[in-house]
Amino acid sequence: MERAQLIQLVRATGSAEERGGFIFLCDPKWGAAERSQLAEMQSQLPAGGALKETGWLCVPSGGTSGRLKFARHDEETLGAAVSGFCGHFGLTRVNTVDVLPLHHVSGLMARVRSVATGGRHVAWNWKELEAGVRPELAMEADGWVLSLVPTQLQRLLGSGESADWLRRFRVIFIGGGPAWAALMEDAARARLPLSLCYGMTETAAMVAALRPEEFAAGLRNCGRAMTHARIEIVDDASGAVLPAGETGLVKIGGGSMFRSYFPDTRAGGTLTTEDLGWIDADGRLTIVGRRDAVIITGGKKVFPIEVEAALRASGLFSDVAVVGVADAEWGQRVVACYPAAQAMPDGTVLNAAMAGFAPHQRPKAFIAVTEWPRNEQGKVNRAALLRAAFGETAG
Repeated sequence: MERAQLIQLVRATGSAEERGGFIFLCDPKWGAAERSQLAEMQSQLPAGGALKETGWLCVPSGGTSGRLKFARHDEETLGAAVSGFCGHFGLTRVNTVDVLPLHHVSGLMARVRSVATGGRHVAWNWKELEAGVRPELAMEADGWVLSLVPTQLQRLLGSGESADWLRRFRVIFIGGGPAWAALMEDAARARLPLSLCYGMTETAAMVAALRPEEFAAGLRNCGRAMTHARIEIVDDASGAVLPAGETGLVKIGGGSMFRSYFPDTRAGGTLTTEDLGWIDADGRLTIVGRRDAVIITGGKKVFPIEVEAALRASGLFSDVAVVGVADAEWGQRVVACYPAAQAMPDGTVLNAAMAGFAPHQRPKAFIAVTEWPRNEQGKVNRAALLRAAFGETAG
């Protein structure tokens, strides 16, 4: 994709702000705090001037931490991501039905892939899709693709007509948050062409993905790295590369890597993420959680993603998040939070769901939260959840 074409696409999102030779993608729902942070960062470079040679497109990342960050991309990094994506799935033209937000990297790349390959891009309102108002899918040689977060897939699977419509896609990408086992089995029974994928703003969206035929064969990981990316698992203390099967931090390199975080203008290279995972002997990636979300209780580690999966499988929760709360005796205690609109979970069913877990892994309390802080990409803002459930003193 040429720079002029990408600039035109970005400006057309309606979410672009140009300052000091950079274009920033901004969430129209940002409040005063986010706007103040944005203004502070933009003040660090002089206004005006031509677009920077590299890294001129600033895409928001890390909002769940409470502080805005912008990953600097350009036509070269996004072009590498498109090339690797098309090669991985054998696509010449990418035809997309897009229900993702314009300012987020997933929504941006849905548009970039279609425009760069001469495919069709159909923007659609998620609320309408959830209500059963669906776009017609014209016959295309390369078929159609769709990206959803797990909670969106869960809601669509509740409708037989939506399931029929979903089966018409060539690929349905599932990302933005962990997908629980029960949901994946429901999707398999519905014969949906799912692709579990892994990526982030810093990598211009997905860098690893499971192909639909692999999902149909029973695999439930994030698949192999795409050709534009290098993925390694490294020790969190030494940084040494770990062998297949060992869990450590995910380290990523490749052509789609961001240049740096704004306003830093140094060239990037690789990124050691906060994601914990392992790669099997066939090169497929499995994510087990985030290092900064691991709960240490009585000196033992608890991975929230594992406990959440079991709680979802119980059928008692439409949504649930497991967090660690400061505890004088144990360091942290495991607590499960759920939307207050749900009924209080049944104790007998909960005990059955937790039967295979050690005592230190089982939630010590279940807390109903009135304002459920899940963003448009399906991710729970755990810091906001702790504040809503326990106040500012929660740890």
